[in-house]
Amino acid sequence: MKNLFFLLIGCALALNTRGQQQDAGYPVSPVPFTRVKVTDAFWGQRLQASREVTIPLAFQKCEETGRYKNFEMAANPSPLNKVTGLSFDDTDVYKTIEGASYLLQSFPDEKLKRYIDSVLVIVAAAQEPDGYLYTARTMNPEHPHEWAGTKRWEKVEDLSHEFYNLGHMVEGAIAHYQATGQRNFLDIAIRYADCVCREIGEGPGKVVAVPGHQIAEMALAKLYVLTGEKKYLDMAKFFIDKRGYTSRKDAYSQAHKPVLEQDEAVGHAVRAAYMYSGVADVAALTGEQAYIDAIGRIWDNVVAKKLYITGGIGATGSGEAFGKNYELPNMSAYCETCAAIGNVYWNYRLFLLHGDAKYYDVLERSLYNGLLSGVSLDGDGFFYPNPLESIGQHGRAAWFGCACCPSNICRFIPSMPGYVYAVKDDNIYINLFVSNEATIPVKGKTVNLKQTSDYPWDGDVKIEVDPKGISSFGLKIRVPGWARNEVVPSDLYYYADDKIPSYRVRVNGKDVDGTTEQGYLTISRKWKRGDIVELHLDMEPRLVRAHQAVEADRGRIAVERGPVVYCAEWPDNNFSVLSLFTGGSPRFEAEYRPDLLKGVVQLKSDVQALRFDESDKLRPEDVTLTLIPYYAWAHRGAGEMSVWLPAELTATRPTMPPTVASRSKLSTSRGGSARSAINDRLVPRGPEDRSAPYFHWWPKNNSAEWVIYEFAAPEQVSRSTVYWFDDGPWGGCRVPAAWKIYYKNDGGDWLPVNNTSAYPTTKGVACRVTFEPVTTTALKLEVQLPVEHSSGIFEWEVK
Repeated sequence: MKNLFFLLIGCALALNTRGQQQDAGYPVSPVPFTRVKVTDAFWGQRLQASREVTIPLAFQKCEETGRYKNFEMAANPSPLNKVTGLSFDDTDVYKTIEGASYLLQSFPDEKLKRYIDSVLVIVAAAQEPDGYLYTARTMNPEHPHEWAGTKRWEKVEDLSHEFYNLGHMVEGAIAHYQATGQRNFLDIAIRYADCVCREIGEGPGKVVAVPGHQIAEMALAKLYVLTGEKKYLDMAKFFIDKRGYTSRKDAYSQAHKPVLEQDEAVGHAVRAAYMYSGVADVAALTGEQAYIDAIGRIWDNVVAKKLYITGGIGATGSGEAFGKNYELPNMSAYCETCAAIGNVYWNYRLFLLHGDAKYYDVLERSLYNGLLSGVSLDGDGFFYPNPLESIGQHGRAAWFGCACCPSNICRFIPSMPGYVYAVKDDNIYINLFVSNEATIPVKGKTVNLKQTSDYPWDGDVKIEVDPKGISSFGLKIRVPGWARNEVVPSDLYYYADDKIPSYRVRVNGKDVDGTTEQGYLTISRKWKRGDIVELHLDMEPRLVRAHQAVEADRGRIAVERGPVVYCAEWPDNNFSVLSLFTGGSPRFEAEYRPDLLKGVVQLKSDVQALRFDESDKLRPEDVTLTLIPYYAWAHRGAGEMSVWLPAELTATRPTMPPTVASRSKLSTSRGGSARSAINDRLVPRGPEDRSAPYFHWWPKNNSAEWVIYEFAAPEQVSRSTVYWFDDGPWGGCRVPAAWKIYYKNDGGDWLPVNNTSAYPTTKGVACRVTFEPVTTTALKLEVQLPVEHSSGIFEWEVK
């Protein structure tokens, strides 16, 4: 039953029908993005790139990669139709339409609207008579996608993604309906949702199953708010309540125990964040405190033990998952772009439940750092993982075969204006500082606000107030955690300098006294047109340290200024950024560079770079360190980057003298920039270490692969050491079935070395083989992959 308290409070699930708020269940109501016109230089550039580049690119890729063709084949099923791609490729179409629909509300475009309509004709034709819409099966029912199963819902808890497709369809359809008032997409989504409601659940002839990949919970809750049809809320609640009770019971899919018993974030980070968001939605709509308590416990765990300084979540590529408590490696950090978006969704909903700024502190950190890094400044390049350290093996791609991150960026960026304000009773929350003009409904009346700032580069914000028909209300101005000397709402990170930041609020030039409550300074008064509120936040470079339990960050500092986390990148520094030593208290100077990376504030400090000379003596060198915002890295070519900088000698990584391997010309049987890891002189600290870079042959298996070192001049070698990459039990790589070393003779033939010891295959440690000395111009490492798995290499040393 709906709790009467929630029914009486005007609130919304980030929903509005044709721009009008609807009552739903959240105590705090969002101000829809349609009421916020962004005039900001920083976000204006991002929104323009989304409108002019990202979304047109996504539609183009849907055409080029056969996404539309899948719907056309599903409209004409045949055993001759070739099923390719992934079982969730349909969602790229839905997500791109969603993002384009957000743009249509802010930037009406008849040509874009007609294009979307033409796509929806194709989508509608693929829908089966009872509403089922899943092209991976329908296009070729006799031989569907290998992840689909032999019948509907058979593998929905595994890899079919039938419910996941439904979720993104509903989200996109609601956005399209809001933008256009047309039901052509909404009716498609409702028919599929009705199909699921008829066939899934408890009762005769129904299937008891939960989503393998969550998001349907969020979407069905939204559909309930839009339509008032309680069956959609019931289905969302069913999916949550049955998780942990069906045949699937694993941490990867957050099904290791019932949701209400969970207290730690585990498994696939995107699925988790979507599920936690869905739980918040159902909690708001039902008033069930147990749901709120569960996601509160999990949030505490993430913020205290599993959150990156960039706001990213998901430590490991093995399962794209959360790691153990305090497991936050940097170079191998996964931090999927979709997970950062999911983290924003989750924290936003927790704010709507509790009205506490701590959730916006986490949201803002994710927004300006771990999320924005996922898309290039021009909107045409994308990160899937977002590491915090690199030796050049990372770079944005124009697209991915698994395109969930680019299409998610398509739908998120245009929705950003909807996160700036919120309302509860007669109070307006000012949550983000973005130049804009907003029309905000309060108690049936309207308040116009005009916000002006150069945030995130400057901490001065001006707010002009123009009430219409109402004079008495409150402005709740968020004072960010970083302005209150708090990095995050836990002890996971702390400021390690001696600075004490301050903030100041004035109304019409007079200081406002008061303390913050739940992170907000509230100004309640009678307002009149022309009143001006001025917020000043001290914005200086700050030094951050991590909790001692975070092994990867011990002895290191990170640097941030305002909401922006910084990094050292190779184009700005004429030394290895991995070799620097800051000492305990570096002093950074800030300089705005309008000519660099669409305009950024650079930070500079005097530090030292360390290197070993040819005689193995450590040589320090005085250098100037330059930092740029983390979100802006990887725009000027591949090379070194690091967020966490050595402040203690135990954390330094001096530049090593060249070795036979590092001087070699490297080639592999499979290409890719990550192969540079093979001879980068970085080795794992143990079998479970994921912090060192690695190269792998996945998804290949049961094949012979190779790595070749070619020397500039003949070298005498007699020993070879390999550190094998093995990401079991979740990942696809294991130690090889066998390996062997060959050398090239004077005739150019490859001959096996005469080994004097065995070829070991032990995970994550030095696997050394000795052999009779040979003088050669090239060595080949031949690797026999396991029958059912692939293999990878951290490092191959030669002496």
